[in-house]
Amino acid sequence: MCQTLTKTKKYWVSCEQGDIDIPKLYGFISNSYWAKGIPIDVFEKGLKHSLCFSLLSINEQNEQIFVGFGRMITDKATFAYLADVYIDDYYRGLGLGKQLVSNILAHEDLQGLRRIMLATSDAHGLYQQFGFEKIINIDIFMQVWNSAVYTN
Repeated sequence: MCQTLTKTKKYWVSCEQGDIDIPKLYGFISNSYWAKGIPIDVFEKGLKHSLCFSLLSINEQNEQIFVGFGRMITDKATFAYLADVYIDDYYRGLGLGKQLVSNILAHEDLQGLRRIMLATSDAHGLYQQFGFEKIINIDIFMQVWNSAVYTN
């Protein structure tokens, strides 16, 4: 269940796949440092298999607008990975990223997990407010890393 962010209901979060503005989000993600050049079909497949959160509002013409996004890649039992957190440039600086992350972490399917991870190069301060910290025992982690997967 997604929850309203503010009492004024100016902004709210939807977990409905149909509320994702795919062209707008893809434009951002495909140019991001973490997914530059991701093919649209791979991007859409990732959305389909994730728990997605769209941050929405209403504009002056009473139309729903896509303000932000985040997704959890999760088994909903033991593990989750927070990815693709995005706030539209126009809405940055309003505390909406913090509210979005708070809303994501409060989702009922994400309670009681043993581990939630993320990777960021520039937003450590935001995520530390929610208990995220540097991995202490990094030696136990391994990965398969193909940094050129979207350019080959």
